[in-house]
Amino acid sequence: MKINRRTLLAGLAACPVCAGAARAADQAHWTYEGHGGPQEWGKLEQGFAACAVGTQQSPINLEGAVRAESAGPVLAWKPLAYKVVNNGHTIQADVTGDGGTATQGGKTYALKQFHFHAPSEHAIDGQRTAMEAHFVHAAPEGGLLVVGVFMKPGAANAAFSSVMAAAPRKPGEKVMGAPVDPAGLLPAARGTYRYEGSLTTPPCSEIVDWNVLASPLEVAQADIDAFRAIFPMNARPLQAVNRRFLLRLN
Repeated sequence: MKINRRTLLAGLAACPVCAGAARAADQAHWTYEGHGGPQEWGKLEQGFAACAVGTQQSPINLEGAVRAESAGPVLAWKPLAYKVVNNGHTIQADVTGDGGTATQGGKTYALKQFHFHAPSEHAIDGQRTAMEAHFVHAAPEGGLLVVGVFMKPGAANAAFSSVMAAAPRKPGEKVMGAPVDPAGLLPAARGTYRYEGSLTTPPCSEIVDWNVLASPLEVAQADIDAFRAIFPMNARPLQAVNRRFLLRLN
């Protein structure tokens, strides 16, 4: 079953932040467990075929990486009063203006949104953390760059606390009352795993340059509990690495 890559990219240009979630809400009901769960995504409709037959799917177990003498993406994000959305699958903070950029390999991507998963979708040596944040960027000419951040219980994080304070408990949206700097959701250490992969939600399009930070970010257990009270589990199972290269950047 063939996926029309150009059509997918055109749709992502307008709303690249997990475009799969928005489109799936209109076309097919999908879930993380039971009927409509990950094992069925590829059969729910033709546009989701990559979820079943793709060979560069995400997330993956991060192990056996090859060391590379290069750095992760250069992040130049801007504080904003984000629109915080409960879209039925996650809590997502949508950019409401110029959110800044990520630059890698001479290509610049605009930050479009960030959202969360519990537990983490990626794993390191088979171990998942309590949560994972995904910062989704899109390039004008097509393609996505996603920065992943592991999250674990510990000291309170003001940025995450602000997002969760605004998060609707039921599907809906709310604009934050004050700007939040998304850089506050980054750990101090920036060692990065990089690989080519896909969206982790339907349609599972294989158009993502993944950059997952190796060091976790500490956030308050109370904020993790608040997220999991809304979404107890919204993580896709680990996918086969197949013949891809996994790099470990400085």
